[in-house]
Formats: sequence, C-alpha cells, structure tokens
Amino acid sequence: MQDEQSLIKRAQEHDRQAFAQLYEAYFDRIYRYIVLKTGDRTEAEDMTQQVFLKAMEALPSYKWKNVPFSAWLYRIAHNQVVDNLRRAGHRQTSELNEEISQADPGGNPQHQAEVSLDMQQLVAASRHLTPAQREVIYLRFASDLPIAEVARIMKRSEGAVKALQHSAVQALRKLMVENR
Repeated sequence: MQDEQSLIKRAQEHDRQAFAQLYEAYFDRIYRYIVLKTGDRTEAEDMTQQVFLKAMEALPSYKWKNVPFSAWLYRIAHNQVVDNLRRAGHRQTSELNEEISQADPGGNPQHQAEVSLDMQQLVAASRHLTPAQREVIYLRFASDLPIAEVARIMKRSEGAVKALQHSAVQALRKLMVENR
C-alpha cells in the first residue's frame, strides 16, 4: 500500500480512490474483529460498512499522530459494536459462527470438521476470559495485529498487553485441556 500518511491526506481531500485503497486494506481485518465480537456474519458485514461510513464522515477531523490508521478504525469498530449491542439490548458475547473458519474447500472433510470443532471449543472457552483478555486475543490473533498496535487501540502499555495475552493464552490452554 502507498505511504499510509499520504493516502490518508488524499482521502481527507475527498479523493475517492485513496479512500477505496484504505477500505480495501482494512476491510477484512475490521470485519473479522466485528464478527468475532458479534458472532453474526451478516450483522458484522453491515456493521463493518457502518464503520467505514463513519470513518469517511470523520476523516476530515482525523489527525496523524504517528499512530497507525488502523488503531483509529478499530476504535470506531469497537464503539460500533458497543452501540449496536446497547441498541439490541444484548449483553456482549463472543460467539463464533463456525462458518468464520476459513476452511479449505478442497481439503479433507474430516480435518475441516475437526478444525470447526476446535474453533467452537476455543470460542466457548474464550467466554471464560475477562473482556480485556478477549479483546487482546481478538486483536492479536483474529486481526493479526502487532502488540504495539494492540496497545494503542486498547490504550494500554505494551507490557500490559503482553501480560493480558499471556494470561489469556494460559487460561485458554487450561480450559481446552479440561474440556477434552
């Protein structure tokens, strides 16, 4: 992708192609984050579109502060999920639709079933984590973000993120072993 800062500047100047490049670069990661938070693919698609609409509306006020643009998008996505859950009157859950796993269509059906079962068990186990631990797991592994970026998104130190990740992985490992 072109230098992110110049791309954002062009998008702020109403360059549709620049915003389209930002959209393409971040859509999948924001979508995966939302689908893991909501557990509903259709709802996640709608919410991801809303995130980018809000980003487009707020883009003129965005200020580059040596923080990745994605941190700003994840904050909008987080707020969108929270607002949506409030409106719907649901408590926040982290159910995962088994379709989320990106199974290899030409792969072994038994292997695909095992992966799906493992994902379901992992999601069920993640319900026992604290909200902060779940957030770290979603951002680090589902969205594939580096620790520094997760720290910025969560407004925590990198050390705190590492500690949360470590405790979350340990708890998940223990829960997965207990449930086998």
